[in-house]
Amino acid sequence: MAPAIPSWQAAFGSRVIASQQARILNRTLEALTPERPAAAFDLDSTLLMNHVRQARIVREFGEATGDERLARCPPEAIVSWDLRDSARFCGFTEAEAEEIHPRLQEFWRERFFTSAYCREDLPVAGARDFLQAMLERGAEILYITGRPQEMGEGTVESFRRAGLPLPDGARVQLWLKPVLADDDDRWKEICHDRLLSMRGIASAFDNEPTHVNAYKRAFPDAAIVHLDTDHSRRPVEVLPSIPSIADFRMDAL
Repeated sequence: MAPAIPSWQAAFGSRVIASQQARILNRTLEALTPERPAAAFDLDSTLLMNHVRQARIVREFGEATGDERLARCPPEAIVSWDLRDSARFCGFTEAEAEEIHPRLQEFWRERFFTSAYCREDLPVAGARDFLQAMLERGAEILYITGRPQEMGEGTVESFRRAGLPLPDGARVQLWLKPVLADDDDRWKEICHDRLLSMRGIASAFDNEPTHVNAYKRAFPDAAIVHLDTDHSRRPVEVLPSIPSIADFRMDAL
């Protein structure tokens, strides 16, 4: 028998068992109590998808460099966090994608982590209705993200466009990294410490295996859920005890 392919190498979404998604989401609603009302949500690739943002950056690079293939880049070309994959999707050869990658990556980095570009991010399917259901059950929603403070304005605008609950500093909070250079993993650890000093959490949702595993270790009694959308491809597998969902739709799939 051939060895099983590690989850971090498998196709995104392959960990999801669609028939169980409604049950998983209902369990997170049931986990909410007056003593444990907090529900933590990552943003990128968890509540919001940034493919439109990334495709816009690739198109602008194509326009700036006179490459029509990249200037026509659609959101569907954003298939991973590796821009070489997007270049190949747009018609580049392997060698061409490797050659263009350093310049494209730098162009991307200067724009991706800005308010101006994140305003157009789209909600993951079902996110608006699920967050509303959380609030109706008495949840305190915590948006905990690796986005830096300078992305705050654009992030809130994307919430407004998507109809997601807006941060009010009380029942709905947005926790942004102080500065972009801060390490994402360390920032999530700091947030875990803050949560432990509060009333704890009932549930948490994240797309990164490293981060979702850390939630489970820090809060073993909480309902921790993995969004199997995409991730950084670090060689980390989601813990077997953590279920995966494709999105937040609670109807039959």
